[in-house]
Amino acid sequence: MTATSARRVLGAELADGITRGNMWALLSFSTAGTAVISFLPSTQPHILTTILGVPESAQGRVVGLLGFAAELAMILSLAWYGALSDRFGRRLVVIAGLILCAAGVALFPFAGNPAVLVALRVVFGLGVAALNAMMSTIAIDYVRARSRGKSYGLIGVFGGLGALVAVLVLVRLPRTLEAQGLAPVAATRVSFLLIAAGVLVMAGVLWLTLSPARTGGTEAHVPLPRLVKEGLVLVRDPGVALSYAASFVARADLAIVVGFMSLWITDHARAGGMSGADALAKAGAVVGVSQTVALLCAPVFGWLGDRVRRQDLVIGCQLLAACAYLSTLLVRDPLGADMMVVAVLIGVGEIAGITTAGPLLAQQVPAAVRGTAFGVHTLCGAAGIMILSALGGVLYDTWRPAGPFVAAGVAGLLVAAFGLVVRRRVKASEQADLGREAMPEEGPVRG
Repeated sequence: MTATSARRVLGAELADGITRGNMWALLSFSTAGTAVISFLPSTQPHILTTILGVPESAQGRVVGLLGFAAELAMILSLAWYGALSDRFGRRLVVIAGLILCAAGVALFPFAGNPAVLVALRVVFGLGVAALNAMMSTIAIDYVRARSRGKSYGLIGVFGGLGALVAVLVLVRLPRTLEAQGLAPVAATRVSFLLIAAGVLVMAGVLWLTLSPARTGGTEAHVPLPRLVKEGLVLVRDPGVALSYAASFVARADLAIVVGFMSLWITDHARAGGMSGADALAKAGAVVGVSQTVALLCAPVFGWLGDRVRRQDLVIGCQLLAACAYLSTLLVRDPLGADMMVVAVLIGVGEIAGITTAGPLLAQQVPAAVRGTAFGVHTLCGAAGIMILSALGGVLYDTWRPAGPFVAAGVAGLLVAAFGLVVRRRVKASEQADLGREAMPEEGPVRG
C-alpha cells in the first residue's frame, strides 16, 4: 500500500516507468502549452487594429481566415505527429511544437499585411498541433488505466491555469508596457518577444523533465504511413468514432471562446471609446471568468470519467456545451452582467467537452497505436476549428457576434444525436482498458 501511495500524483496512479517528476512536468506542460495556445488567438483583434489597421467591419472574416489557415496546417500534420511520437517518443514532438509556437509568437506583431499574418498563424498552428496531440497522449501514457479520468481532470485544471495566465496576465502585457512609456506598437512587439522567450525556456525545462521513453511501444521498423492508416482505420469502432466527433466540437469550442469572444468584447469596448490595449484587457477579464469556471469544473468531469460509462458522459457533456453556446443568443451587452453569466456557462460546457472525449478514446484503442489515435483525435479537433472558424467569421460579420457560438452549439447537438445512436454498441477494448475497475456496459449508471 505504501508503494502504491508513492506512485500517485494528486490522486492519479502513475504507470510503470513514470516518475513523479515526469508527471509534474506533464502538468507544467499543460499549463504552459495552454497559455501559449490561448494567448495568440486572444490578441488577434489587437494585432489587426494596432499593427495592421484592419477596419472592424472586416475583422470577423480575417479572424476566421486565420483560424482556417492554422487548422488546415494542423490537419495536414496532426496524424503524423502522433505517428512520429509512437516511433521516436513524445518528448521530441513536444519540444518541436514549443519551438514552432515561439517562432510564431515572436514574429506575429512584425507582420506587414494580413497575408504574412496568415503565414505566421500557420507556423503557430503547426506548433499547436504538436502540443495538442502530445498533451492528450501523454496524459494517458503517464497513468494507469483506472486513473485516466483523473489524469484528464488534472490536465484540465492545469490547462485552465494556463488559460487564466494567458487572458489575465499575458494579454495585459501591452497595456503594462504602454504605461511604462512605450508606444502601442513597440509595447505589443516587446510583449510578444518576451513571451516567445519564455516558451523557449519552458522547452528546455521539459526536455530535461519529460520521460524520454517511447511509451506507446511501437516498433521502430513500422512505416509511418502504416501508423497513420491504423489511426484512421480505428474509426470503425463506434466508441472511437464518437470520441473523434466529440473532439471535432470540443477543440473548436475552445478556439471560438478565445478568438471570437475576445473579438466581440474588444469591438464593443473600442466602439465605446476604449483604447486597443484597454479593450484587450477587458476582453481578457471576461474570458478569464470563463476559464476560471473551466478550471474549477475540470476535476468534476475527470472524476465522473472514472465512474460513469464514458460514452454516456460524452453525450451528456455535448448537450451541456451546446446549451451553453446557444445561450449567447440572449446577450445584449457584451460588457454587462448577461455576458458574465454566459461566460460561466460556456466555461462549464467547454471543459466538459475537452476532458471527456479523450478517456473514451483511450479505453477503445490498444497502447501500441495510442499516439497515432490521439493524433487523429486532435486532427478531428483541428478540422472542427477550421470549419467552425471559417463559418463563424462569416456569421460574425454578416449576421451577429453570437454567430460562431451558435454554429458550435448546433454542432454539439449533432454529435450528441450521433452518440445516442451508437452508445449501445460501444465496447471497451480489453487491451486498452486493462486494469480499470469494471463498469457495466448497460443498465443504471451509478455515480
